[in-house]
Amino acid sequence: MVITAKGQVTIPQRIREAAGLLPNTEVEFELDGDEVGLHKVRDAEGRGRKLVAFLAGRATSGLSTEQIMAHTRGEP
Repeated sequence: MVITAKGQVTIPQRIREAAGLLPNTEVEFELDGDEVGLHKVRDAEGRGRKLVAFLAGRATSGLSTEQIMAHTRGEP
């Protein structure tokens, strides 16, 4: 395995699967002497939680939930 000019390396699929390293998994590196370790960030916010936090409080239509639901259903 070779590190690219950009400092990238491909983690083999069997290792990614065994470690649960899915796309967008946050990881951190640890240096121990001349060895480097890769670890999943345990308390990282997931993509869904980040999206909900970003969107929270952004609705500015001024409509009630009932009005929005009626509009969604096509009711007058």
